[in-house]
Amino acid sequence: MLVRALSASEAARALDCTVSEPIDWVGPDQLDDGLKSGHYRPEWTWIAEDGGKLLARAVWWGLPDGAHPLALDCLYVHESVGDRQALAAHLIASAHRHFQAQGMPRLPEFHLFSPGDAPPAEAAAALDWRIEAAAAAGLTDVLRRLRYEWTADGTVPAAPERLVFRPEPDDEVFLGAFREVAEGTLDTTTRRAVARHGVAQAARDDLEGYRDMPGDRDWWRLAYTPDGTLAGLAVPSRNDQNFVVGYLGVVPSLRGRGYVDELLAETTRILLAAGARRITADTDLPNRPMAAAFDRAGYRNFASRTVLSAPADS
Repeated sequence: MLVRALSASEAARALDCTVSEPIDWVGPDQLDDGLKSGHYRPEWTWIAEDGGKLLARAVWWGLPDGAHPLALDCLYVHESVGDRQALAAHLIASAHRHFQAQGMPRLPEFHLFSPGDAPPAEAAAALDWRIEAAAAAGLTDVLRRLRYEWTADGTVPAAPERLVFRPEPDDEVFLGAFREVAEGTLDTTTRRAVARHGVAQAARDDLEGYRDMPGDRDWWRLAYTPDGTLAGLAVPSRNDQNFVVGYLGVVPSLRGRGYVDELLAETTRILLAAGARRITADTDLPNRPMAAAFDRAGYRNFASRTVLSAPADS
């Protein structure tokens, strides 16, 4: 069994894998487009082969100008392999060692997407061996998220009435709002970032992360009560495929008053004005207030995302 990264001249070999399980995967067109754009690269695409037969493939994603991959997007092992979990773990761990030898400071996350209409037993089977393989390769923290979408046949939300929304071009002012809404948040990713780096650095990482996305900075809004008190922030954005809700949050002292509905309504309206026909969003499974807000706003829970990552102290 030979485990290695692809060379630039043989990238087409990775296009032939077909995943029949109920789980999102990187198909030929997506992989080809990603290789052309630089989001996927031959050196970030690893295979396991035996006698020239491709038995497994792992595809990592990153920024076109990035030095290291950021996330594992697709993990495939041929159905003929007796122990798919063991081969997948060996494949991921081999790639991790190579990435670390190249100076990568932290292991990339692994994102798994399951369609909401998949039979539960089949969806669990597709996830289980991948989760176990990733854990054996060092990705032991599991975060489950709900995926929502608003589509063009949905009801356009009414304009907010209780909050006043203002653009704020000064990143430092926005940074203060990021810090404030991070306190006591139910968002697991933010909580982990605060625990790992402190609230100031976590807020700056959030701000810079959204600045790097393709969404327009002019869409960002701070929300105030009529007396001028900061109530929260809304960061409508987009990624390579969709318009996205991005980030929204209410300051701790004003939580529980339904302001999240107005933040989400304003975010949706801004994206619709920018031409969105579909808007996607994620929220952590434990963040029930946010999930309820999506339900009230007419967003549909169409899938789930499982995020596997290395422990904070690794």
